[in-house]
Amino acid sequence: MNQSQYNQLFSFIWNIATDVLVYAFEKGDYKKIILPMMVLRRIDVLLEPTKQQLLTQKELLDKNNIQNQDPILYNVTDYPFYNTSKFTMKTLKSETDPLRLKMNFTDYLNGFSKDVQDIIDKFKLRQMVDNLTEAERLGSIIEKFTDDKINLSNKPVLDDEGNVRLPALDNHTMGTIFEELLRRFNEENNVTEAGEHFTPRDYVKLLADLAVLPIADKITDNTYHIYDGACGTGGILTLAQDRIQEIAKKRGKQVTINIFGQELEPHTFATCKADLMISGNIKAFQYQYGAEQREYIAYDSTISRDGHAGETFDFCISNPPFGTPWKEDLKKRGLGENEKKKFTDSRFTVLDNEGKELSFIPDIGDAQMMFLANNLSRMREDTALGTRIVEVHNGSSLFTGDAGSGASNLRQYIIENDLLEAIIAMPENDFYNTGIGTYIWVITNRKEERRKGYVQLIDATEIKSPLRKNLGDKNCETSEADRERILKLLMDFEETPQSKIFPNNEFGYWSVKVYQPQRDEQGNIILKKGKPVIDKKSKDTEIIPFRYEGGIEGFFQDEILPYSPDSILDENSIETGYDLSFTKYFYKPKELRSLREISTDIRAIEERTDGLLNEILGK
Repeated sequence: MNQSQYNQLFSFIWNIATDVLVYAFEKGDYKKIILPMMVLRRIDVLLEPTKQQLLTQKELLDKNNIQNQDPILYNVTDYPFYNTSKFTMKTLKSETDPLRLKMNFTDYLNGFSKDVQDIIDKFKLRQMVDNLTEAERLGSIIEKFTDDKINLSNKPVLDDEGNVRLPALDNHTMGTIFEELLRRFNEENNVTEAGEHFTPRDYVKLLADLAVLPIADKITDNTYHIYDGACGTGGILTLAQDRIQEIAKKRGKQVTINIFGQELEPHTFATCKADLMISGNIKAFQYQYGAEQREYIAYDSTISRDGHAGETFDFCISNPPFGTPWKEDLKKRGLGENEKKKFTDSRFTVLDNEGKELSFIPDIGDAQMMFLANNLSRMREDTALGTRIVEVHNGSSLFTGDAGSGASNLRQYIIENDLLEAIIAMPENDFYNTGIGTYIWVITNRKEERRKGYVQLIDATEIKSPLRKNLGDKNCETSEADRERILKLLMDFEETPQSKIFPNNEFGYWSVKVYQPQRDEQGNIILKKGKPVIDKKSKDTEIIPFRYEGGIEGFFQDEILPYSPDSILDENSIETGYDLSFTKYFYKPKELRSLREISTDIRAIEERTDGLLNEILGK
């Protein structure tokens, strides 16, 4: 589908709202109708060619008392879904009586197989049918979505000569349309989905490449599992799946890919599930884990209701929400906002190298690092490939949290266990609904020999291509050439102006409290058992880099005692912390203006002010 065809399809769907829903619904409700109907029609159009064959087969199965009909009916449609109602959306639109149309549409919805029923429930489609009937708009919206001018199928529409009249709508383009519609609907109504930044397809391709290309030569005839704990409409999962299959095929390898995900937002979950049904990227929606049957794409919060507990994966690729509070997850565990210490989950607590418990629980205002900790718990230890994690974060994950905090502990665990391969700083304005810069963390438990003990920081903030037209906040993209440049920086593993390499301990520090002694009225230090008594009000916290020569004692002798000789170091207060600063390593000071430029400006100002003065004085 070229850009012109995409624009026409998008405009047609966008205009349905203004043509059909205006004056009957609040603008804020448009997306709750348009998006589900688009997904429903996408499912419906694929079932049209086999409709009669399916009804005949269904009648035969019922006549012969066959109970487990699903596999047989799936075989008829060639999809993991079907509809046993006599209606399609096109036949529904011939009914003009509003009440009969509602009954027929309800019968049509009831005819879908179980996984589509899940989609219908998440979209609240039955309630939507009631609302559209009451507003006398149900027939009109069905007519719009079945218009011959548009094609929501993953197969092209051909003319009488066999030429493509309307191109197919593939899974990734469907995801793009869904996300752009949602963004536009939100913008029209000044709605911001805090922390939810839909991942543009150009950015998703980079994530897939970062996960797969560095280990492409290690792909073998095997089954690989890909996981996204914040999977949205499923674009990351399907693109990564396609990438692995493409690489395997080039190398003559036969691979099977299973994708696993979890999503909290019902509309997005429903769209993801529908597109996976349609695209063929997933053959079944349930799998067996021990005695338990689970969903490949789980619904609900990954943080509090893990849909894939105990599972490990070969690739974990995610763009979790930024700056989103997780107090609802506490509620789901029966806890209050101030009880995060009682939030127990093995994914968020480990033992450090000294056997001490290390908690990864972050501040309640931002859950993004919990998704990173969740992915760490999914790493495979028993395979040659291990696990590669590629995850998007905003800047706060680099430095938020003092020593001993959950965020700092997580950075400590990742770096001290030599799991952090690289962090890549990406351009600002790369996402649709936020202008902030983002950082891609690349983590693996199978580092190359040359990388062991080191972390690579890559500044890709200027590696971008401008868009001809802004899409919301997005004014640039990561083109194929841009992706190649970023991958080259990563895989070359060399020092350049855009690539810096540091030993792991570069990012560690000790946090130490320093006090002054108490003094009596004469100014003498007060002693107790021969030792100075500390003045607790005089507390000062020193941050001492691991790489400081002489360590804590050297810092105390060199940086504190010469200026404050009575200072007391509290050895019991020592805590370990980790943070990273791109500004420190890639800071580019603005070039100062030359004296000649400054002098020229001053003379110009003097000339203007002299002219004004002469005017005022009448000279």
